Amino acid sequence: MQLVDSHCHLDADAFDIDRKAVLARAHAAGVRHQVLPAVTAASWPKLQHVCASAPGLHPAYGLHPMFLAEHRPEHLPLLQEWIERESPTAIGECGLDFFVEDLDPERQRFFFQGQLTLARTYQLPLIVHARRAVDEVIQRIRQTGPLRGVVHSFSGSPEQARQLWNLGFMIGLGGPLTYPRANRLRTLVAQMPLEYLLLETDAPDQPDAGIRGQRNEPERLAVILETVAELRGQTPEEIATQTTANARRLFGLTPL
Repeated sequence: MQLVDSHCHLDADAFDIDRKAVLARAHAAGVRHQVLPAVTAASWPKLQHVCASAPGLHPAYGLHPMFLAEHRPEHLPLLQEWIERESPTAIGECGLDFFVEDLDPERQRFFFQGQLTLARTYQLPLIVHARRAVDEVIQRIRQTGPLRGVVHSFSGSPEQARQLWNLGFMIGLGGPLTYPRANRLRTLVAQMPLEYLLLETDAPDQPDAGIRGQRNEPERLAVILETVAELRGQTPEEIATQTTANARRLFGLTPL
């Protein structure tokens, strides 16, 4: 089986001590591609370097809403320069986060809208963070579209998921799905059309139930795969084939 980790922060400092070993473990687990979304403009050069260090690592450049204090208006034209020069796989991680109270909603909207506009201009997929903000994310995608992408670590309702599918967006699911109390997520993945699903780890964050409290790694994508297969009553091979095809289609990935 060949798997795609559609959301992994392999460039994070947490992997500086053993990044090659982490990659080897991921490869042994069948993870052939990883999409690495950025969080700040300052992180783009390191992300570029990490992605150039091994095959199957694909950069996305963007401005994450949770790092709002580090963003400046001039980072949007800088992002445009990086897009034109580097031809990234996607734009992101971008979006809205209304869970953290001290993140100014208007400044978040400014940077999110700027990245939506760039995605439309350059016809690139988006990697979207939406926490307690799914309705507004849907509204802004609809107003700016046509767009395509993925809402990663999806936590919304089935109706919100359907609206996103209709707008050309996929649903990214990872570690939270493995917890027995995640009833809404588990019901969603059991019933949703498989052609809209992407697997992710969000490593080093969002560890699955088997490594709760520990550093997450892309090799744990195999655990997400097994969980989805169990919940849907399908084989892991069936889930791997479809979700890998989904990721290749969205991000333009070619088999290694």
